[in-house]
Amino acid sequence: MKPRAELVDWGIIPYTEALARQKELFDALVATKKDAKAGADANGNGDGAVKEAGTIVMCEHPHVYTMGKSGRVENLLVSERFLRDRGAEFHRTDRGGDITYHGPGQLVCYPIVDLEKLGMGLRDYVDVLERSVIETLAEFGIEATRVEGRTGVWVVDDCCERKICAIGVRSSQYVTMHGLALNVSTDLEWFRLINPCGMAGGSVTSICFEVGRKQSMERVKKLLAARLAENLGATYR
Repeated sequence: MKPRAELVDWGIIPYTEALARQKELFDALVATKKDAKAGADANGNGDGAVKEAGTIVMCEHPHVYTMGKSGRVENLLVSERFLRDRGAEFHRTDRGGDITYHGPGQLVCYPIVDLEKLGMGLRDYVDVLERSVIETLAEFGIEATRVEGRTGVWVVDDCCERKICAIGVRSSQYVTMHGLALNVSTDLEWFRLINPCGMAGGSVTSICFEVGRKQSMERVKKLLAARLAENLGATYR
């Protein structure tokens, strides 16, 4: 039987609150893994049991900039005080990657899942995230792709490469945190205050910008959730 994951929607939630709730889910999943392993060692494996894979969170954040553990401070082009004066927060975090922006109109997805239950490694998992976004964007007529040597999803044409989805993850004991940020109707002006993902002069885009009209956040959530479940080899409970 396929592993099962819980799909939850936190709506619009401050970044720090979401991070705390992520850590609670992460710690609980790690503890469950340890208990299950101890039980299996003592009693043998129950091959017919449904495996619980974890939780996939969908949400949006108020204006916030986050910098990954490999980020460089020079990629923040203004002061933290300037951000606060504009109503935005700044936080350093333990995910991979450099600096990025989260805000209204951007779909953030945090899969807190057990990669061992899903039968994949970290590189395969990042590939699944990218592929799920690419397949979701195809539903809107957007031809998106990967760019060699860069994490995330891009729209590439003769004009330029435009990043539409940032990905930054953390994995410990094969349990993941953080995830992806897909621009749906995001105000792209906020990206001008940073070198997005460490790219000086980097160009960003959104679903709405590419298709030229407003799109439903709920539809994007449903499409992405379905693609993630299929590509992870999981079902939702």
